[in-house]
Amino acid sequence: MISLSQRSQSVTPSSTLAITAKINALIADGVDVVKFGAGEPDFDTPDYIKYAAIEALNAGFTKYTPVPGTPELREAITEKFKRDNGLSYEPAEVIVSCGAKHTIYNIFQAICDPGDEVIFAAPYWVSYPEQVKLAGAVPRVIETTPAQNFCMAPDQVEAAITPKTKAILVNSPSNPTGTTYDLDTLKAIADLAVKHQVYLISDEIYEALLYDGATHQSPASFNEETKAITFVVNGMSKAYSMTGWRIGYTAGPEDAVSAMSRIQSHSTSNPTSIAQKAAVVALNEPQDAVEEMRKAFEERRDVICQRFDEIEGISYARPQGAFYIFPDFSAHYGRTLGGNKVKNSMDMTDYLLNSAGVGVVPGDGFGADNHLRLSFATSLEEINRGLDRIKKALQ
Repeated sequence: MISLSQRSQSVTPSSTLAITAKINALIADGVDVVKFGAGEPDFDTPDYIKYAAIEALNAGFTKYTPVPGTPELREAITEKFKRDNGLSYEPAEVIVSCGAKHTIYNIFQAICDPGDEVIFAAPYWVSYPEQVKLAGAVPRVIETTPAQNFCMAPDQVEAAITPKTKAILVNSPSNPTGTTYDLDTLKAIADLAVKHQVYLISDEIYEALLYDGATHQSPASFNEETKAITFVVNGMSKAYSMTGWRIGYTAGPEDAVSAMSRIQSHSTSNPTSIAQKAAVVALNEPQDAVEEMRKAFEERRDVICQRFDEIEGISYARPQGAFYIFPDFSAHYGRTLGGNKVKNSMDMTDYLLNSAGVGVVPGDGFGADNHLRLSFATSLEEINRGLDRIKKALQ
């Protein structure tokens, strides 16, 4: 039998996409399931963005574009960074890819050699360790706790840095926890990256979804030394409810961005032409629709936290952004539920799905097996209906 590559065999599939497919299959079979699995807004893409795509389609804008994105979109992105983040970039320092996931993949491909190390926190987004491994590098995972808001402490980061460290990755607001880094911690980590001359990758895809009056500051804005080594990653999926449009982007060191463009030229080429046209309009027009979605998510955050407060044995770190909550269910491990002993997050996920009709994502894929991830990117009615079921299932 002809063997597959060791690289392909070392990569595990996305647990979030797997559980979403399982939930959707049950629903297609007529099963009533309350869905907390999807990592995407439940709102439709705003009409003015869709109309821009339709106009581009009707105008015949359906051919190849430059690999790193159209000049128009890269210019709109530099204006967004200036307006929202106080950052000045040239279009040559910006590349547009097929979603922020693809952007981060390209970064690792451009900067990592075999044996290099990338530091990031657990809980982590499921694709971080797999993408690092696909680049031949080694994930250096720092364990964090709810007491530290699931954020790496600077002393933990410094202790993890070795001569092989190539990058430190920070995700704020976080998927899966919804927590954010405070400014002092972020500055201290950025200073470590400058001190040791390693890249800083700042995944800011949930930047627009912050609660309780919080504001976002990109570490690239701290000073020129930090900016020179930082990749600021963002995209259209979360803020504009454009998950299927597949537009992500980064600004960073020009030599690295050029390398990413060379890599992308041999994989996807350019992102979809009409989606790029829509992204220009999304970035340039007033952001009222984004704020409406943010307010709705904040209300849902309040409700889902209140409902979890009512369930004995469940603890969580209160989300400050994104649309996820990451509660600890481990107090219920060891119990026999639905006729089976629950030993871990996958067992609990199966029990809630099969016995209670609630779809959640197990924490093991995020490096935190005591937890489950619930997305509150769903209606208040569904949140209450789902939490009623979870409460009853655990009683």
